[in-house]
Amino acid sequence: MTHITWNEQIPHAGTYDVIVAGGGLAGIAAALAAAREHASVLLLEKQCWLGGLATNGLINFWVPLCNGRGKWIIRGMAEEFLNLSFRYGFDTLPPDWKNGEPAAPTNARLCSWYSSGIFALTLLEALKEAGVRILYDAQVSAPVMDGTHCKGLIVDGKSGRQYYAGGVIVDATGDADILLKAGVPTVDGCNYYTYIGEGITLDGCRRAWEKQDIFQAYYRPAGYEANLYGYNHPEHIALHKGATLENINEYLQKNQLEMLRKIKQEDRRAHNIHMLPSMAQLRTARRIDGDSTLKGRDVYHHCSTSIGVICDFDHQDRLFEVPYGTLVRTGFDNLITCGRSASGEGWGWDVLRVIPPAVLTGQAAGIAAAQALSSHTPLPSLPVEILQSALKKTGVIIHFDDAWLPAHPEEDPLLHK
Repeated sequence: MTHITWNEQIPHAGTYDVIVAGGGLAGIAAALAAAREHASVLLLEKQCWLGGLATNGLINFWVPLCNGRGKWIIRGMAEEFLNLSFRYGFDTLPPDWKNGEPAAPTNARLCSWYSSGIFALTLLEALKEAGVRILYDAQVSAPVMDGTHCKGLIVDGKSGRQYYAGGVIVDATGDADILLKAGVPTVDGCNYYTYIGEGITLDGCRRAWEKQDIFQAYYRPAGYEANLYGYNHPEHIALHKGATLENINEYLQKNQLEMLRKIKQEDRRAHNIHMLPSMAQLRTARRIDGDSTLKGRDVYHHCSTSIGVICDFDHQDRLFEVPYGTLVRTGFDNLITCGRSASGEGWGWDVLRVIPPAVLTGQAAGIAAAQALSSHTPLPSLPVEILQSALKKTGVIIHFDDAWLPAHPEEDPLLHK
């Protein structure tokens, strides 16, 4: 590959206490949490509406926030966002959970579909009310580094290339893009081929009218349909990393053509696709190689540096405590991450990357950013007790009660993977 040298003067467009790169739910939680700690916050989002995979990525589903026995596990800002997601739109909450945590045990899981567009609008309102400055159509090009300290970010947009200085930088890109360019050790993931759109059908419209429920009108057309465990992954296609421009384009275009192939077989007057995802629907692209890494075998174990308890969205009873070290790397004093790029391995990465834990890690990252600034402490050295105290005040459960564990947790095969 040949190279060119390009020199330019870049205008300094502003200085903020905290800059959050990425307006997915983790980034929004980080920005909102930092602002509530009285930090000045800039949120940069490359799309033209908020929510990331949870909205413009069309993964508009709250996976379970409970343990499968009627105990609400993931609370704090995750609970706030859950309620916000259907304040002005539809929900599909199970009846047992319509009025909050049920009084009696239930096997029904606390999960729900919601309107992507309406949720995105309510998130914008919440951020604006908190005083967060938001820039859409803002692509972060590079971190500006002084050794291992990040001075700020270079951003490309309609106003040209600009520089924003920040005290703490939160990488909420989902792909650890800033961490990688800053020299923070990262780990690439692999993904099965999955691609889902959003549309309506005539049959769905009939059901919606009959039940007076707009959710019934929706259908989810698909390209390739591999599930979380790889079932239905096409044999002729390798696992997808999503780490390069070429790789992302291959993933998107193959899936879009596969969706079109399926559509050609259907009645053109009976359906419509009104939205395709505006980003690749990758589960695990790239993450920080953090001071701590959540692994599947950490299930049922207490962690002294926990920033909150999360549950397993696909299995009852499994509980994990998320170490603060999953968000930071020693040697990088003012860089922190959250969401899909938190440090997880195997099934630990899977339970950590989904919406409710992403909101939890975003909230923790935002509070930690503000606390580190006010105390002049490097993020990896932040006393976790003050972070835990602040999270507890918002309802976050830091450590699980052993009474919530199954009768024989030692028999769980995940402990031995």
